Amino acid sequence: MAASITITNHGGGGLAAAVFIMVLAAAAVSQEDPGEGGSSSACSRRPVVFAFGDSNTDTGGAAAGLGYYFPLPEGRAFFRRSTGRLCDGRLVIDYICESLNMSYLSPYLEALGSDFTGGANFAISGSTTLPRNVPFALRVQVQQFLHFKQRNLDIIARGESAPVDADGFRNALYLIDIGQNDLSAAFGSGASYDDIVHQRIPAVISEIKDAILTLYYNGAKNFWVHGTGPLGCLPQKLAIPRANDSDLDYSGCLKPLNDGSYEFNNQLCAVCDQLGSQLRGATIVYIDILAIKYELIANHSAYGFEEPLMACCGYGGPPYNYDRDVSCLGPGFRVCEDGTKFVSWDGVHYTDAANAVVADKILSGEFSRPKMPFDYFCKA
Repeated sequence: MAASITITNHGGGGLAAAVFIMVLAAAAVSQEDPGEGGSSSACSRRPVVFAFGDSNTDTGGAAAGLGYYFPLPEGRAFFRRSTGRLCDGRLVIDYICESLNMSYLSPYLEALGSDFTGGANFAISGSTTLPRNVPFALRVQVQQFLHFKQRNLDIIARGESAPVDADGFRNALYLIDIGQNDLSAAFGSGASYDDIVHQRIPAVISEIKDAILTLYYNGAKNFWVHGTGPLGCLPQKLAIPRANDSDLDYSGCLKPLNDGSYEFNNQLCAVCDQLGSQLRGATIVYIDILAIKYELIANHSAYGFEEPLMACCGYGGPPYNYDRDVSCLGPGFRVCEDGTKFVSWDGVHYTDAANAVVADKILSGEFSRPKMPFDYFCKA
């Protein structure tokens, strides 16, 4: 049964945002009230989290750093206002913060209303690992963190108070979730599958490895690294015209793209295992995001979803409601009435409801290697 779709039109502001979102696809603001969410945590000390990544983790960095505005229906499901997230509500990182009973992470680039006592979010929508020196590549995000850390320590050395002290940085969790845009660009470049697997992916993994090493040699010891999701299940990819459906699997996803995601994760997992055994005192946990998200799509009805492969917000109607020329917030875009029935929000990013399921599976520890409770880093 198809969930209902309504049509909403936006003016010029929506068009500007739509153009930006189209760029992101091809490839919260002010600190939220801690009372908006949160569950009990087993933490024995104040949790501190530093996040690095792309739009899957960006809680308002692109809005703050580039001045883009993402109006409703972005944010409609939970915040009921614009927050700079490319989602109708919360991201996985938000649910993770709730599980620790801590405030949502403030974007590092947000000048007003930020609270960095629980860490900072360096993730920026559209980010990649390569090229490495272009804002806001992973390496740039790590450099921003190093600046942030040094500024905190300098302030403390002057006898003043700072959001995070030396113990906070040492015991913090460093979460990395990046690579989806790199992988998407590789498949969109026309490169052969062999080239992507043996050249492009290793280069991306090398950048993630370098980020972990840089953070480690600057005092970090707790790492939480997310693999990439099933690229071939995104409405954005499925809506690309194809000669036939021979490349679709039993869930309706594109096998070649998912194979690429699987190879990406295999290589990333191997690097995490390697570093975990080499870096003294470090704990590096890899999370199989592909397994989590694919299981959600394959068994969507068990979680209450009706549309696993159609965007809630987009254009074109069934089967995917995605048009690269009219993205969510574009003129004449269509938005579903009930996002809880959809896995995909805009063809690239997941809905608040789908993110809740993904976060719950992450927190279960069942998809972690090694198997660790998420709050291990803030226990005595």
